[in-house]
Amino acid sequence: MKFSRTFLFTLLSTALVCSAQAAPKEPYTQPGFDTRSIEKQQAPIHWVSVEQIKASLEGKPPMNVSFDIDDTVLASSGCFYYGKEKYSPNDYSYLKNQDFWDEINAGCDKYSIPKEAARELINMHQERGDKIFFITGRTAGKDDQLTPLLAKTFGIKDMQPVNFMGGHGVDQLKTKFNKTAGILKHNVQLHYGDSDDDILAAKEAGIRGIRLLRATNSTYLPFPQAGGYGEEVLINSSY
Repeated sequence: MKFSRTFLFTLLSTALVCSAQAAPKEPYTQPGFDTRSIEKQQAPIHWVSVEQIKASLEGKPPMNVSFDIDDTVLASSGCFYYGKEKYSPNDYSYLKNQDFWDEINAGCDKYSIPKEAARELINMHQERGDKIFFITGRTAGKDDQLTPLLAKTFGIKDMQPVNFMGGHGVDQLKTKFNKTAGILKHNVQLHYGDSDDDILAAKEAGIRGIRLLRATNSTYLPFPQAGGYGEEVLINSSY
């Protein structure tokens, strides 16, 4: 089969143009990305907004709703960093030291930063007439200043005492995850939290669990994989 000179010239020119477009004009100096590669890395997360959660609850009567505290409603890493440096700078044994919990629960959270995502959620639920509970993995201290602080910070109506589910001697049901006991005790129908234990406790209790993103500067490591259990994840909830 014979081709005209014009056709061959056009074919060669097209190949040269495509080649020029495919290669960088200068060698890259550091790793980058292209839109196709980054889109392939995006996990199929079930993202939801506060408005979407509200819409999903339309027509349902007021219910009991619970929130984890650390990294869910309060950015409290400063308190834990302080406690680690004071009680066990070389390991995490401070988390089993009752002196730490006595000190932290007695007022350190006045320095914790409230998360705006949590404030928006709490406002939405209270407008619905839902009752708010706080269920934390913290160990109870001698002086609970956390309950009144949360009530004031988030304007909680009919504030209930914080449920401290950590430590020994806690009146818990026989559940795999300690927060499940608090969820069942208060007949909670929707639980929010940043940790895997929050989502797994909600699953164990047979209720809806929604993940809030942990602040990127949190000292609570390692970071969980949000959406890793197929749960809903609240957008823009790291702050």
